[in-house]
Amino acid sequence: MERYFIGDISRKFGLNPRTLRYYEKIGVLPKTSRTESGYRVFGTAAMERIEFILKAKALGLKLEEIKKIIDLHEKGEVPCECTRDFIKNKISEIDEKVASLTDLKERLEKLLKLKKFSVATKAICPIITESQEKT
Repeated sequence: MERYFIGDISRKFGLNPRTLRYYEKIGVLPKTSRTESGYRVFGTAAMERIEFILKAKALGLKLEEIKKIIDLHEKGEVPCECTRDFIKNKISEIDEKVASLTDLKERLEKLLKLKKFSVATKAICPIITESQEKT
């Protein structure tokens, strides 16, 4: 069995060692064994778990969601239905963000079409002041 220290893992995955300690603390990483001098020692299974966590995070899953998936797996259950629910929720969140960003883009495009102000006014920037009035 290969052994990896926290610095090895940090460099391999580009993670801060504190992140790995936090993952262990909240239970998404199992408790690691320690050397006599107290250094954490990770095995191949921990490496695979970290890869899973990073892939799940790349899909936008939150650590608490990842933990639930891991917990179901460790109970011997197939967590795919739970994962599907998380993914459906993530898609809904993305749809809301896209709608919000589309609305913001339209508002900004309208602001660019406003007349140019060449004379100083009381407003710091008339474009921004008028943004609330005209959109």
